[in-house]
Amino acid sequence: MSGWDDKIVLEQGDLTEAAVDAIVNAANNDLELGGGVAGAIRRKGGPAVQEECDHIGSIAIGEAALTTGGKLKARYVVHAASMQLGGRTTAESLRASTRNSLSRAAEKNLKTIAFPAVGTGIAGFPMRECAEIMLEEVVQHLKGKTSLQQVRFVLFDAPALESFRQVWAEKRKHL
Repeated sequence: MSGWDDKIVLEQGDLTEAAVDAIVNAANNDLELGGGVAGAIRRKGGPAVQEECDHIGSIAIGEAALTTGGKLKARYVVHAASMQLGGRTTAESLRASTRNSLSRAAEKNLKTIAFPAVGTGIAGFPMRECAEIMLEEVVQHLKGKTSLQQVRFVLFDAPALESFRQVWAEKRKHL
């Protein structure tokens, strides 16, 4: 059980300040960095992040794209497209975009990645269900062959952190 303590870390904080190889942006499929997490990434990362997103263009909902981290501490940003611009995140799109984000990071041989609670802000996805889906996908990924050694969830506030802690405590019983 203790092996999971190093692999999956839950914390409250500012995702844009995470000292990891990549942070995950809760993105729309047009890769337009608007408000919420994306807006914070755009402000702190500088114009290079949006410019690279513009170059990539639209991606399918449930996909993920990797760009520079610009001026962020993280070298890369993985854009998890869990919704259309102005749309809602679904369980299926959250599951797929989480899985694809982990795959993009592993393809670059990254060791550390940090996620927010994707889809729970403007996209309105329920926090507890988000925690269940994202933690399931991360556990499945880490059980396989991957370069990733640590997945962090950097959550905006105490209620989000508590939701993830409760779900993780339940899931760990079955590992």
